[in-house]
Amino acid sequence: MKIATAAYPLDWFKDWAAFEAKQRAWVAEAAGAGADLLVFPEYGAMELASLGGDNVAGDVRGSIRAVSERVGEMNALHAGLAAEFGVHILGGSAPVEAEGRVVNRAHLFAPSGAVGHQDKQIMTRFERDDWGVVGGGPLRVFDTALGRIAILICYDCEFPLLARTLAEAGADILLVPSCTEALEGYWRVRIGAMARALECQCVTVMASLVGDQPRIYAVEENTGMGGIFGPPDAGFPPTGVLAEGAMDQPGWTYATIDRAAIAHVRADGHVLNMAHWTEQAARLPHIETIALP
Repeated sequence: MKIATAAYPLDWFKDWAAFEAKQRAWVAEAAGAGADLLVFPEYGAMELASLGGDNVAGDVRGSIRAVSERVGEMNALHAGLAAEFGVHILGGSAPVEAEGRVVNRAHLFAPSGAVGHQDKQIMTRFERDDWGVVGGGPLRVFDTALGRIAILICYDCEFPLLARTLAEAGADILLVPSCTEALEGYWRVRIGAMARALECQCVTVMASLVGDQPRIYAVEENTGMGGIFGPPDAGFPPTGVLAEGAMDQPGWTYATIDRAAIAHVRADGHVLNMAHWTEQAARLPHIETIALP
């Protein structure tokens, strides 16, 4: 399959039609390049706050509420685009008000019309302290026509047990939509994504917000690029980097992957990280402390 992952800039819209036109243009470009799976970044939906005006977009509660209220319309748009262009789409995640709390939720759309969602599991300090966003529903694996896909939203990919649980449940592609303000944030997520590809002998797909949008609360500055990573092993590049974009340059990054290569490296790679993972547990209780005065 061919994967397209976005370095996506936030815009300021005068009306819904402008947002719809932008989404259509991005999807049409990737589909026209032959992509089967399109990945938009974490908090890519925050530009919807602009439809409420400056006072709403510049306020923490106002921006969350404005975006959450538009998620249904955004989902209908993405579902329609997935069906029209015959692609799978991971839409930009959004803060969603659900049952008296706010979660960070990303929706995955299939061309068949099927849709599922994944909530972020572990919040960053900013999400906890400033936004009041909390961990949402359970981890999920999506059994699709493209294979078994799972989603680790940004910070989640820095926690190996989450990825391991998904890999053990059959996921061989992990989508990592991200939103990082500074370069160090980008590299934390990228290092996590590459480490998870190594440990789980799978493919990870990182999408990023890029550029400045000072009128929208919490996403005023964004740094990153798209990247698609695999294990540095047989059938994959020696660096593990299948494709990467250019820092802070908007656009799609593409890579063609073969699920058979994932199965092969797990079964007969130069190393077998996936199979040997369980050997750690037997060694953990036997720590010795040695004094070397």
